[in-house]
Amino acid sequence: MDLAGRCALVTGGGTGVGRAVVLDLARAGAAVAVNYSRSEHAARATADEARQLGVRALAVAADVADAGAVRAMVERVVADLGGLDMVVNSAGITVQVPHADLDGLDDAAWDRVLGVNLKGPFNVIRAAAPYLRQARGAVVNIGSIAGVHGIGSSLPYCASKAALNNLTVTLARVLAPEVRINTVAPGFIDTRWWQERPEYALVREFAEKRALLHRICQPEDVARLVLDLLRNDLVTGEVVVIDGGMARAL
Repeated sequence: MDLAGRCALVTGGGTGVGRAVVLDLARAGAAVAVNYSRSEHAARATADEARQLGVRALAVAADVADAGAVRAMVERVVADLGGLDMVVNSAGITVQVPHADLDGLDDAAWDRVLGVNLKGPFNVIRAAAPYLRQARGAVVNIGSIAGVHGIGSSLPYCASKAALNNLTVTLARVLAPEVRINTVAPGFIDTRWWQERPEYALVREFAEKRALLHRICQPEDVARLVLDLLRNDLVTGEVVVIDGGMARAL
């Protein structure tokens, strides 16, 4: 797929991986809608940066766990950008609870993490499906090695990302051959979320030493892979790990 002149929606597009994807799409000539739930300032700033790269861009609010809000968001994106060819589901949340602390999890934690990380991508893909079918478009979900290897911030997070992998495969079957759907599963990503945590330095050092390539993911690394999958017309239903070989060394 040639990305120039196409229209994309990136959920969670104001920060981290989502922001890097938005800017790479803009550099490739695609118009971009930057979704946000809480990070309005960051989303508007990212949309401004995209416009400075010469493409149409807008910031649009919606909680991806809310199916009605997602449908309204998609309709606005289509109306404002003139269509919808690509979706990148980057919105995600977690809770920090040790895996062994079974009593440290309540229904609210499970419901919120699964709502954003699993129902969210489903809500967006379902709402966008008619437009993606018409455009013979593509979807890339942002997963995690937590969904492949069961390691990460909490049990709900790992479970949500594992379920996202399954959702990717099943929806790839449902929407083929018109729409391709893949997932990118990064390892440790050097984002603001990690940088603001007290254990950041120790976790980063461990990840870098453990990874076979002695490197961790930057948001831009993940964004490049996302765009590769959007462009490649012969890949669907796949979960592609990008972690510098960290999981292979576990």
